[in-house]
Amino acid sequence: MPTVAEQLRAAREAKKLTIEQVAETTKIRTDHLRALEEGNYNVFSAPIYIRGSVKNYATLLKLDVPKITAELDRELKGTANFSEPPPLMEQTRTPVDQMMYWLSKLNWKVGAWAAFVVAVLLVYYLAQTAWHHLHNHAHAPTLPPAVYQPSDSGETLPVK
Repeated sequence: MPTVAEQLRAAREAKKLTIEQVAETTKIRTDHLRALEEGNYNVFSAPIYIRGSVKNYATLLKLDVPKITAELDRELKGTANFSEPPPLMEQTRTPVDQMMYWLSKLNWKVGAWAAFVVAVLLVYYLAQTAWHHLHNHAHAPTLPPAVYQPSDSGETLPVK
């Protein structure tokens, strides 16, 4: 099975197009087109540029783009530079990173409604508690009438 580079070159030559004509139409640099036709992917800084250039080039040449990109992915997995995407950060994950990750996964619309419902229930509970507190303490307690009871010392009050 021919490589992606061989398929691109053969299709371009079959349509009798020059590298300069392809570059003018696709706006891909000529050195990048030559690198694609040679299978020299090290000219590109990232796989995204390779995939985009191959997709544009294959579209111009009216090749089967999904098939070409699938073959390109298989070829790139075999290279050392482009087998895996480079890490975005060199440092390890911290608890703050994990917390921010989980916060980014939250559905904020649902969370906002849930917070609103909890707030309404809290206000209702506090209002009921305050109303019961005020209702129960609004009236002075009714005590039975006071009755004088002498102490056991035997003393009595003078009567006039």
